[in-house]
Amino acid sequence: MAKRTAQPDAESKTRPKTARPARARAPKSGPNGGLHVDTTPNEDEIRVRAYHRYLERGAVHGADFDDWVAAEKDLKVAHN
Repeated sequence: MAKRTAQPDAESKTRPKTARPARARAPKSGPNGGLHVDTTPNEDEIRVRAYHRYLERGAVHGADFDDWVAAEKDLKVAHN
C-alpha cells in the first residue's frame, strides 16, 4: 500500500505573504565605509609573542603571565 503524502491545507495557499523587515545597514562614513575592523590581536598571535619574550629572557621559567600580558600589550600597540 502506498503512503499518502500530506497535502497543504487550503488556508496556507490563500494566506497573503508578509513583507520582510528592512536589513540594518552600516553607516557610510569613516575611512572604510563605516565598517568596524577588529584590530585586537588573537590568542595565537599573543601566544607566539609571549613565547618569543620567554626566549628573549633566556628561557627562564616563572614569568609566563608577565610574558602574556606584555605580549598582549605589544601587539595591541602594533595593531593600532
